[in-house]
Amino acid sequence: MDTASLILIIIGALNWLSVGLFGFDVVSFVCGGQASVFSRIIYTLVGLAGIWGITMLFRNKVVAGRE
Repeated sequence: MDTASLILIIIGALNWLSVGLFGFDVVSFVCGGQASVFSRIIYTLVGLAGIWGITMLFRNKVVAGRE
């Protein structure tokens, strides 16, 4: 779950980078417009991955050699 979320977060970040630098929404372009069902599914999955990413910040991490 963490890996899939991280991949979606990276996709979302790269999409926002292209919007910020070039005014070009890659997801919208590939999926047939911002209002298309497929685009909305991608945007929703990226948003849910972002929420999951928040939980990764607050997990207890095990330091190597210590438990």
